[in-house]
Amino acid sequence: MSLFTAALHPGVGLGFLVLGASLHDILTRLKAEPQRFPKLDLTYSATQPVMEPVVLALPGNGIQLRFDGPEQRLRLIEVIDFTKNRITYQEKDVAKPPQGTLGSPRIGGDAATGPAFKNIYHRLFGPTYAGEYIPPAETGNSNAVGTYILSYPGVAFSFPLPKSAYSPNKDVVSLLSSSASQTASSVAIFSGKSWAHARETLWDEILPSVKSTFLFSKSKEVVPDEISLVKIHGGGRLQLFKKWTNSSVWINLGETTPQDLVAELGPPDAIYRKNDQRMYIHKTRTASHSRSRSNGGDYRRPDDLIDTDQSSAHTGSDDSEDEAIEDEFVGNVSGECFYNYFYLGFDILVSPPQPTSRTPPSQIAAPNGKDVPGANPFKNGTADRLVATKMVLHSNVPGSYPFNRHRRCRWEIQYLATDNPPTIYNSETPFDEIEERLRDEWKSTYSSEEDAKRRQRGMVLNRGWGDSPGSSCEFLGGWEDSSGGVAAKKFDGSEDSTTTLYGFPGMVFEVLKNGFVSAVTVY
Repeated sequence: MSLFTAALHPGVGLGFLVLGASLHDILTRLKAEPQRFPKLDLTYSATQPVMEPVVLALPGNGIQLRFDGPEQRLRLIEVIDFTKNRITYQEKDVAKPPQGTLGSPRIGGDAATGPAFKNIYHRLFGPTYAGEYIPPAETGNSNAVGTYILSYPGVAFSFPLPKSAYSPNKDVVSLLSSSASQTASSVAIFSGKSWAHARETLWDEILPSVKSTFLFSKSKEVVPDEISLVKIHGGGRLQLFKKWTNSSVWINLGETTPQDLVAELGPPDAIYRKNDQRMYIHKTRTASHSRSRSNGGDYRRPDDLIDTDQSSAHTGSDDSEDEAIEDEFVGNVSGECFYNYFYLGFDILVSPPQPTSRTPPSQIAAPNGKDVPGANPFKNGTADRLVATKMVLHSNVPGSYPFNRHRRCRWEIQYLATDNPPTIYNSETPFDEIEERLRDEWKSTYSSEEDAKRRQRGMVLNRGWGDSPGSSCEFLGGWEDSSGGVAAKKFDGSEDSTTTLYGFPGMVFEVLKNGFVSAVTVY
């Protein structure tokens, strides 16, 4: 294993580990270098995976990374073992350089290999204000060791300091010059004036764009603008907000063309095409049951049987076959395919135009479609022209079967928002709350309460079977007449691979056992 070597940039990052980077980007980079990063330990809350912080430990490199739950952005970088890395600041070693052969890790157990106080205070960072002393948990033991945090803007050093040696009347030089406390045990890199200031807003502070850092400006890598939020307005209208800007992009399903997608979002990371007919039995039965309906737009077409999820795996053949796939795509104008945007967190189905889902009852008050958010006055009248017809938003929930195939995409159902009291139903809301509100929104479209319950029953999906149906997209046509289990039942596979699909007009939710949404498909 090669030694991890990186330059420390206070308030910015450690090497390529930049504050504000997404969990998906960091994990993808680390997994691409298994010899350099031999072990990755991910810790998260099983009951609140999208609300509580996620910790990624690199035990072989002495590094620990902390991400917030809702956005999954890197908030804190900690160096906790200096024997397994070489950290520099302005081309000077923060700790003692490695001993032995070049590129080999140092032998652990020697406390003197950490950053020395004199080196930090005199040679590297210079004087700073008095730090903060955190007393040990054992209050009755005078020999117990606490922690003294010496903080600079964007970086802080932790020094072990016996309780008996601490006095608020002593200055920092007197406190940390003794042999027992002159070597730091860890280093933290964060965004803020000091650690005391930063920890108050550590998990919810708006971080600057990763692309704006001077580290990124030196790179030749091209990274698309991030989508920070997708607002679902109903009727096939989605509003995509670009991170760190005031601009947004509208996608109108049934109207937005592939050219529009590429112009606004850039080229997809992959193009995937698969026709899966295993759920056709539900479509056939749906067609026979829906002939008497006057509005068939929400309970439609057997050609909706498309699997997206296996397209989400990063395989070596994806990149090499992209050009061939694109050539085939150009030559076959009637073909359907998915535009996979792994680094934006969603997939978009491109196919011939299809009727979009009905407008939510709460928005029907807008006369003739006027004043409807995102409404396009110029309709696409060409029946054989390819347009976006579905969009799958991935939540990238830790512990779920498709974890880290896509970056986390945050979304909210705009037409469910209320002003009094102010309530937003989004990607962090448990599904039972979303379900209750959706039933209330759509209750006027059902003939009875029993009819509503029958159409909204759950359908179990097990991803652990390898080639099992892999996406909620397969269930879109005639969902509300499909049958299935009321609750998630464990089959023979892994507990984490079993999810339940629930459908409402224009949306299908894939729900995990902990009650959070793994993905939502808008059509």
